[in-house]
Amino acid sequence: MRNTNHLAAAIDFGISNTDVVVQRDGKWLTWSQPYTADPDEASVRALLTTGGVALDELPYLAVTGGRHRVLPAQIGATPIIKINEVQAIGRGGQALLALEDDARRTPLMVASCGSGTALVKAEGDHYAHVSGSAVGGGTMLGLARLLLGTMDPLEIERLAVQGDRNGVDLSLADVITGPIGSLPADATAVNFGRLGRASFHGEVSRADLAAALVNLIAQTIALITINASRAHACQRVVLIGHMLDMSSFRAVVALVGQYYAAELQVVEQPGYATAIGALLLGAVPA
Repeated sequence: MRNTNHLAAAIDFGISNTDVVVQRDGKWLTWSQPYTADPDEASVRALLTTGGVALDELPYLAVTGGRHRVLPAQIGATPIIKINEVQAIGRGGQALLALEDDARRTPLMVASCGSGTALVKAEGDHYAHVSGSAVGGGTMLGLARLLLGTMDPLEIERLAVQGDRNGVDLSLADVITGPIGSLPADATAVNFGRLGRASFHGEVSRADLAAALVNLIAQTIALITINASRAHACQRVVLIGHMLDMSSFRAVVALVGQYYAAELQVVEQPGYATAIGALLLGAVPA
C-alpha cells in the first residue's frame, strides 16, 4: 500500500465541478472549482496550489471523473493514478458511511447525484454500475436557465426554499381529492401539471417554479434509487454528490424516503465522496 499517512491527494474532474481532496497527516482538506476545460499539467498544478499543495511533494495523485484519462501517467516525478469513476463512487460511499472490513461486505447502493445520476452497487471490493438517470444537477441548471433566468445554484436554492411546489405541480388532492396508499394528499401527482391545464391562466412566482423544479429532480433521483436498491437487495443506501449541498433537495429526498419506507442516508461532504474514493483506491496497488 502506498503511504497515505503523511500526504496524499485526489482530484475528481466532474462535468460541472472539479473537486480536490487532500489527506495530510491524517486530516482532510477539500476544495472545489467549476469545471472549465480538459485537465493538463498546468491546470493540475494550479488547482493543487489553490489549496497550498505542490504537486511535486505528492507521492502520487489519484484522478477520476470526466476527462481524467487525458492526463499522462506521470507529471514531473509524481505518478498519476487513474481510477475508474464507478469504483471511486462506490468506495467513496463506503468511506463516508465509515464502512470498513466486514461492514463493507453488506451490499450498499450509492447514488451519485451530480450533473446526471449514477447508481453503483458496492459490495466489499466489488463495484458495479447498475442503473442511473440523465436527470441530475445539469438538468436543474439547464431548466433553471429557461424557467428562472439563472444558473446560480445558490439563487435556485434561495428561491426553492421560499416557494411552494404545488403552486406549479398537481397534488393528489387536486387529482383524486385525497391520499393514496402511503402517499398523503399533498404528495405530487403530476410534476408541473398545474401549468399544463388549459384552465390555468394565473401568474407563477419564480419561487414556486424553483421549488417545483428541485422537487422534480429530487423525486426522480430518490425514486430510481429506491427501486434500484430493492431490485439489487441493498439494505443500505447513501446519496453523494453536490446536489446534496442543497437543503431543498435533501428535504424532498427525505420526504420520498418517508413515503416509501426507505432510509436514504445523507453524509457530510457528499460532494467530495468520489474524490475520497479515488484517493483511497489510489493508495492500493493494482
